Amino acid sequence: MSPVGVGTERCWSAIRSGQNGIGLITRFDASGYACRIAGEVKGFDPRDFVTAKDVRKMGRFIFFAIAASEFAMQMSGLEVTPSLSPRVGVYVGSGIGGFDIIEREHAKLLKSGPRRVTPFFIPATIVNLAAGNVSIRWNAKGPNSATATACTSGAHAIGDSYRLIQHGYADAMICGGAEAAITPMSIAGFAAMRALSTRNDAPETASRPWDAERDGFVVGEGAGILVLEEYESARRRDAPIIAEMVGYGMSGDAHHITSPAENGEGAEQVMRNAIEDSGIGVGDIDYVNSHGTSTPVGDVIESRALERLFGRHAIGLAVSSTKSMTGHLLGGAGGLEAGISALAVRDQVAPPTINLQEPGPGCNLDYVPGRSREMRIEYALSNSFGFGGTNGALVFRRYSG
Repeated sequence: MSPVGVGTERCWSAIRSGQNGIGLITRFDASGYACRIAGEVKGFDPRDFVTAKDVRKMGRFIFFAIAASEFAMQMSGLEVTPSLSPRVGVYVGSGIGGFDIIEREHAKLLKSGPRRVTPFFIPATIVNLAAGNVSIRWNAKGPNSATATACTSGAHAIGDSYRLIQHGYADAMICGGAEAAITPMSIAGFAAMRALSTRNDAPETASRPWDAERDGFVVGEGAGILVLEEYESARRRDAPIIAEMVGYGMSGDAHHITSPAENGEGAEQVMRNAIEDSGIGVGDIDYVNSHGTSTPVGDVIESRALERLFGRHAIGLAVSSTKSMTGHLLGGAGGLEAGISALAVRDQVAPPTINLQEPGPGCNLDYVPGRSREMRIEYALSNSFGFGGTNGALVFRRYSG
């Protein structure tokens, strides 16, 4: 579920072809805002995935999680039978949760008093209700949890699911991240931090990771949900395996609430941890789906971390930011980008970074500018970094049967 497409193959096709998903905000009147652009999911009707009655009970991020889980489960062919149900879990992260419902119901409270607040306010907004509703949808009675680790939420949910399967607590996990934070308060808050791009006259070029003229990130919305399954279990049922997840890393910057450490040590450490967990060397990584948000500070710090970690291998490393097309899905980014990384490994294609005209100072890598690239990708690394200095990295390997 992304600003460039609803559905797995439609989204992936748009990413491969470098389509832009950023435009003027339509979800509310943003005419008085410093930032008036975002990556909205277009043509989405929650009634295609939940009943009209349930539409009143859920925040938009929950709709996205349910819809993305529908695509993932259909693609996986996994049938959650009564006997399998206790072995299938759900782990879905979100950085903010039901921001849209919080704002709507708060306005009701101020205007009409407490009796007008919907009884569904709490279950429509709290972060773990994405996982809760997905588990109900699929009768998944195994481990059920949620992460709220800012922009690393989706990656941490997938990584933690990987660990749960490794340790024998589940045979399969429906996992990822979802976010729907294109709301007045959210945009106002990020704009007040001067974190957002204000390229309002040219929204299609606003998200431009590593470019010399980048001026901030663009808020996106959507979800990315994966089905992780224990290898022998997947083989027994002849599942359509996209890629193999082989590594997970975590780290903390312990530096600043919103800015990464200038030397990039947290980013370097989380990538190193994920690669070491995979049992491979840095020279084995072929492609990196970077965090790359299009901020003046963050992009160059990630580039420096990549250069230090990969050394000479960095010269031949393909690094791209698909946020140049989707914007930044915040807590949903890690889920979407993990899925993109797995599909890149499946199809042996590195997706592009669009809008990159001239790399800024300190941005010295191969960012796959403009067009996707057919290339050998045995291992792909997906990075996610969040406020509070929380970092996650995932490694995917090409599945060869």
